[in-house]
Formats: sequence, C-alpha cells, structure tokens
Amino acid sequence: MHRTKVTNVFLRLKKFFPNSRIELKFKSNFELFIAVLLSSRTKDAQVNFVTKNLFSKANNPYNMIKLGEKIKYYIKSIGFFNRKTDFILKSCNILLKKFNGKIPSKRKHLESLPGIGRKSANVILNVAFGFETIAVDTHVLRVSNRIGLSNSNNLRNVENTLDNIVPKEFKISCHSLLVLQGRYICKSKRPNCKICKINDLCKFYKNNL
Repeated sequence: MHRTKVTNVFLRLKKFFPNSRIELKFKSNFELFIAVLLSSRTKDAQVNFVTKNLFSKANNPYNMIKLGEKIKYYIKSIGFFNRKTDFILKSCNILLKKFNGKIPSKRKHLESLPGIGRKSANVILNVAFGFETIAVDTHVLRVSNRIGLSNSNNLRNVENTLDNIVPKEFKISCHSLLVLQGRYICKSKRPNCKICKINDLCKFYKNNL
C-alpha cells in the first residue's frame, strides 16, 4: 500500500477513535503488567472483571507474592488461571530480586519474565514507556491483512511491515487503533463494512463488493 494511502488510513482511524488506548484498566505500570499477562487468550473485559478485585488486594509485587496461591481465587474465571498464577508469582519474585520491584523498560528484561512474550512486551513498552512498538495480536493481524497494510500470517513479519510503513506520528497509537477497528468494526466473522470509515481504501471490501 502506498504511503499516502497508509497515512490516510490512520488519519481516518484516529478521527473515528480520537481517544484510542488499550481497554485494559490499570493505575500503575505493575497493574498494566499483570493485566497484559492475564490478557493472553482472554478478552480485555474478562481481565478487567477479575483485576478489579485482585488489585484491591494486591497492586505491587510484594503483596502479590503475599497473596500467593490465593490469586487463583480472583482469576479463576479466566482461561489458564493456574498457569497464569504461576507466571505472576514467578515474575513478581524476579521483579523484586532483579528490578527493585519495578517494571523494566527494556525488551530483553520484559521478555525474561514468565508469561511475557514479544507481543506483551510491545504493549508494555508502548503503553507504559511510550516506545513506538507495535504489538500484533489477532485483531491487528486480521485488520492489517484485510486493509492491505500487510500480507502475511506471521506475526513478526506483520510487525516489521507495520513498523516500516506506518508514519511516525501514528506509531504510538497504531496498535490501539487497529485493535479498536478490529474489535468494533472489522470483526472476524461479520465485519461491519458499511459503516467503516476506511472501506474505500480497504482491499477486503473492494474484493467483496
């Protein structure tokens, strides 16, 4: 896709979602870290439901470790809660031992924490520290390929493509804009193309008229 068209795509998305941000609820970098960890293969709304009570009991690594296996009680309604509890406890121990209880701002340190892969690290780097990282999840992958921003099912390839073509002024908001577009407009099974603000620029729409 030509850079002028790419710019137009993001100008329109930004206008349609003027206050674009991730929909996970958090009040600190630590809460963001836990919410992102829990969001793996789980909807944001479900994560927000469980973290409301969890964070009222433990909103720092020390208190989370103190809560221990009782974490399961608070997150049992989401998928893989046993594994995620283990990830949380191991990560909190590492945060206290190696990072003075703070969320690190380097990718290699984030990805060394249990339960945090490249996508999750990109979200944290972007939201907590303002880095121009683009996290590619199922929404970003689907929307990017449908629009014509990318043409790959490989997450890293799509990330690299977006990093190369997205204008600098939209790098920070790229992830949240594409996620919101995918969540509310360009849905997996029933995309709402008729109200889409970028349908005239979209490869998928043109091919399915």
